Amino acid sequence: MRTLVLLLTLNATILAQTPQSETWRFDRLDRLGNHPTQVEGSPRVVDTPQGKAVSFDGVRDALFLDVHPLAGAESFTLEVIFRPSPDGKPEQRFFHMQEMGSQTRLLLETRLLPGGWCLDSFAASSKGSQTLIDRQKLHSLGAWHHVAMVYDGTTFRHFVDGVPQGDALVSLAPQAAGRTSVGVRINRVDYFKGEILVARMSKRALSVTEFLHIPR
Repeated sequence: MRTLVLLLTLNATILAQTPQSETWRFDRLDRLGNHPTQVEGSPRVVDTPQGKAVSFDGVRDALFLDVHPLAGAESFTLEVIFRPSPDGKPEQRFFHMQEMGSQTRLLLETRLLPGGWCLDSFAASSKGSQTLIDRQKLHSLGAWHHVAMVYDGTTFRHFVDGVPQGDALVSLAPQAAGRTSVGVRINRVDYFKGEILVARMSKRALSVTEFLHIPR
């Protein structure tokens, strides 16, 4: 019995030291999760029927963090619940994680087209890189959506509201420590206009049934 207790205690300690997911709720500006932010422009915390969210103006609003939540992950899932504005620019980068000192990165982007927006997901690593985009799969502007990019070690996929938008076989190496920008690309181009409610970064490939749900 004592051995069992010791093993359970050890396993609990290991799990506590190696969390598999991190959730950022956009209900304040000074921190996301346990990480302090660098605020640029004038993003605002706003009340929505889904809860508090951060609103970005599409011109100069952004949040920067000195952390790459998916560093070291051999497989991963990045999820964001957001609401893209109908009057944003044609190309917008709204979530960007990048390894320090290299071009290794993960990017979630929108492309605004006649009739709606489509998701553009990009992953680059020391082994390979991949872009996923289908301009025929359009979604409503001014409404809340859940987006996800998922890598299971062999296949890179992305989803909007739980519906597959595309996939590709690719070899992606784990990324090293780095930074994150929200509301713009890390080099401060292609600002996002709209609101972000929550993001979750998981160091494993989640199934659609495990995705976050949009609050109703």
